[in-house]
Amino acid sequence: MVEFRTPEEVVERAARATDLADLDSAVSDCFACPRLVDWREEVARTRRAAFRDQRYWGRPVPGFGDPDARIAILGLAPAAHGGNRTGRIFTGDRSGDVLFAALHRAGLANQPTSVAIDDGLTLRDTRIFAGVRCAPPENKPTPQERDNCAPWLRREVTLIRPTLRVVVALGAFAWAAWWPTLRQVYGLRPPSPRPAFTHGAHWSGTAAPDLLGSYHVSQQNTFTGRLTPGMLDDVFARAKQLAGVD
Repeated sequence: MVEFRTPEEVVERAARATDLADLDSAVSDCFACPRLVDWREEVARTRRAAFRDQRYWGRPVPGFGDPDARIAILGLAPAAHGGNRTGRIFTGDRSGDVLFAALHRAGLANQPTSVAIDDGLTLRDTRIFAGVRCAPPENKPTPQERDNCAPWLRREVTLIRPTLRVVVALGAFAWAAWWPTLRQVYGLRPPSPRPAFTHGAHWSGTAAPDLLGSYHVSQQNTFTGRLTPGMLDDVFARAKQLAGVD
């Protein structure tokens, strides 16, 4: 295992990832953000009472899904007791329960639940990843942590670029994280002013994937009814239409 401990090392290693498997392996060895490293490892040591008998992943969480994805789902960061525990993004937490149920209804996932990395879940035409790959305290990464992690995101988008047609940004953080990626991967200047994030927002550019906005599948949004299953279904129906997925 080769650990990457500086932003410069992350830039260099991400750029030479040859495929998604190589990238995922490299992501898991990242130690570039001391605050996030301390937090993810502390959570893995102390654990939540309900998961006391489980061994936590406690490392950065790579992307997951179809390597020939036409739809990408961009989230904020792994959950402390979800992806940081299971090792797979959105797996093992309430947000994932909502997301994968919606993907199953849309025909983009083979099952409606995601509880463990070996539970048999597969995605069709879809890949999921996050703007920040480590669980942050209070779900709030700093701008510097976001920027340190950006090379992993850029390389992942580059690797699926031949098939990628639509990006679904879950929340304002993911929406904002897409614009630098647009510039770095596609060589396109982001629109000015940049479109505001709202649920159902849609931006379409030239020679780049369409961008759709959705409220994040957080408990705060789903428990209060700000985001309903029907609203999420509408977003994925639109994503499938734009991506040409049957």
